[in-house]
Amino acid sequence: MKSLEELKALRDKMQGSVTLRNESEAGTRVVVGMATCGIASGARPVLTTLSNAVAEKKIEDVAVTQTGCIGLCQYEPIVEVFQPGKEKVTYVKMNPEKAMEVVEKHLIGGNPITEYTIGAIMKN
Repeated sequence: MKSLEELKALRDKMQGSVTLRNESEAGTRVVVGMATCGIASGARPVLTTLSNAVAEKKIEDVAVTQTGCIGLCQYEPIVEVFQPGKEKVTYVKMNPEKAMEVVEKHLIGGNPITEYTIGAIMKN
C-alpha cells in the first residue's frame, strides 16, 4: 500500500467479491477482521477462501462479512463465527488452509475446531 486511495480501491474491490447478506437472511455469520493489522497479517486470503468456499459449496444459511479492528492484533488474522443460540467462536492466527477446515468441520459439520480458537491460544 502506498496511499489511502490504493487502500480504498482495494476495499471496494474486495467488497464487490464478498457475498453480503442481511443478518436476517443468514443463520450463521462469519466475520473476518479486515483492519490494517488483519490485512497485514494475511486476512485477505482468509476472507477470500471463506467467501469462495461458502459460495462454491452453496451453503445457504451462512453469510461471510468483514469488519474493522477486533482489538486483538497479536492474534490476527481473526475469524468470528456467530450462530444463533450458540456462543461466539473466535478463531485466531488463521490462514486459508485453516479457513477451509473451519468451513468443512464447523460450518458444514457443526464441530468448532477448538485448537484454532482464542481459548486454546490463551491456555498455551
